[in-house]
Amino acid sequence: MHDTAPHVIRLDGLGNAEFLSRYAAPGRIGLCGGSDAVTMAIRRAQGFVTEDGHRSPWSHAFLFTGERADGHHWVIESDLDLRSRNLRLGAQENRLERYFDDEAYPNLAVLDFGLDADATRRVLCQGLDLVAGASHYSLKEILGTLFALPSSSLRRRRNLFASEGALYCSAMVQHCFEAIDLRFRPHIDGKNLTPHDIARAEMPHTAWQLLREPQPGRKTRLRRYREAGKTLLAALSA
Repeated sequence: MHDTAPHVIRLDGLGNAEFLSRYAAPGRIGLCGGSDAVTMAIRRAQGFVTEDGHRSPWSHAFLFTGERADGHHWVIESDLDLRSRNLRLGAQENRLERYFDDEAYPNLAVLDFGLDADATRRVLCQGLDLVAGASHYSLKEILGTLFALPSSSLRRRRNLFASEGALYCSAMVQHCFEAIDLRFRPHIDGKNLTPHDIARAEMPHTAWQLLREPQPGRKTRLRRYREAGKTLLAALSA
């Protein structure tokens, strides 16, 4: 049983592989913070919704599905997969080992909302339906979310560039949990939800966090607007 408030457990001294092998389980949520240029831009853009105005520790969200017959843990996620010759954009299944690189992913978290067996099954079935239906990854929707971040009223509204059959990472996780009527931030439209919003969910849950970056100082609102503007320009010119 969980308490009435989120229970956050900070850990250190673990590698990514050990951390994920210890806490990953079907129906739990994974968060990561990458160190490459694209994920750092996503993290900086979330400065409007962090407590200190600095970049978020998180750039991506995914769903653990458990260990398969091959002995590996697998995840469902909506992502841009640039590793292979055939570019994959959207809902897909991948081995969890892609997040074992400590340098590429210095920040990790596992969130457990205490789902029972039936709730876990419904959440995972929702995710598998997205994979089977080839739900795609929409860069336009990310732009809509970035545009809305400075405004709480815009975040409540439908994503400006919402597209049928499209979900980016955190919106995909939210979509899966809607199968059990669980909304991480009820006042935010699901397609304006960020990984940081999931990390800040206020309903009871346990979150194990592995954070390897020093905590930065507070940023001014003007600096956040400047960085958000740079992020938008970079995305539009990509």
